[in-house]
Amino acid sequence: MRHRSLVTAVAVAAFLSLTLAGCSSDKAAAKLDPAASPLSEYMSAMNQGYDEETMLAQQNDREELIANCMADEGFDYVPVDNAQYSGMMSADDGEEYGTEKWVAENGYGMSQSPEQIAEQQAQSEEFIDPNQDYVMSLSEGEQAAYYEVLYGVQPTEEEMGEDGSYEYNWQTSGCQGFASHEIDGDQPSQEEHAALYEAMSAMYETSQASPTLVKLDSEWAACMADAGYATFTKKADAQESIMNEQNALYENQTGTGPDEKVLAEMREKELTLAMADFTCAEEVDYTDASMQVQFDLEEQFIIDHKTELDALIADSEQGK
Repeated sequence: MRHRSLVTAVAVAAFLSLTLAGCSSDKAAAKLDPAASPLSEYMSAMNQGYDEETMLAQQNDREELIANCMADEGFDYVPVDNAQYSGMMSADDGEEYGTEKWVAENGYGMSQSPEQIAEQQAQSEEFIDPNQDYVMSLSEGEQAAYYEVLYGVQPTEEEMGEDGSYEYNWQTSGCQGFASHEIDGDQPSQEEHAALYEAMSAMYETSQASPTLVKLDSEWAACMADAGYATFTKKADAQESIMNEQNALYENQTGTGPDEKVLAEMREKELTLAMADFTCAEEVDYTDASMQVQFDLEEQFIIDHKTELDALIADSEQGK
């Protein structure tokens, strides 16, 4: 069975629904569901029947194909049991992302508590790579050949390009590329649909200039100033500030990275700021109104780009 993974406009729409989270308007009397946004609904055919069970089955089929491909090239490869990953991914505290309790415990989700780190390490230690002993038994040259057959020749920095313009090619991606193509089929070309993706990005940028969001950000910033955070002018600034500080902690780090005290201070800062952000967003009803902005823009986007969207969907269907 072939079924392509969803890395398309639906993912872009999901990204917008997270980024634009916040506020209310007359049209948003009823709660809007990000998963049911106009673009998500319109593109739903691309993800039809693609649930966790299907994904796990396809991953296991992919592993079998990899094993056969590696054997043809003279290497042993034992299919990895992807149920191990599934167990790790499905483990959570039962709290829905973005709720007050979740924010109080996780902030923006960028840092981890000592307990979360310990649990993650324990899960990692539980994972069994059935190929590790075999790979370690190979000489250095044989290992290099093994990984080249498995993953293909890795692109150089020049090929990657500073703008990240390198496009994945399954034909040069070893046995993994071959197996993925057998399962997923031909996925729509990023280049062929580049204009559509660019238009989606432009739609997001347009939303930031929406009078509704400008007003919301102003109200949110005033609330944050009262809470002791007077440097932020729009809601996205708060999370971005934590992300920038997190990145700075690890820049030019060697060895084990920042010490536990620094990480603990950073986590406390994130939790405190995220809760202030959440409280102010609730106070100005940020989520509902910004979601309505997204829905309105997506509705118009579908009208303006129906031909391009239908072409992307058609390409996706052919690749299944």
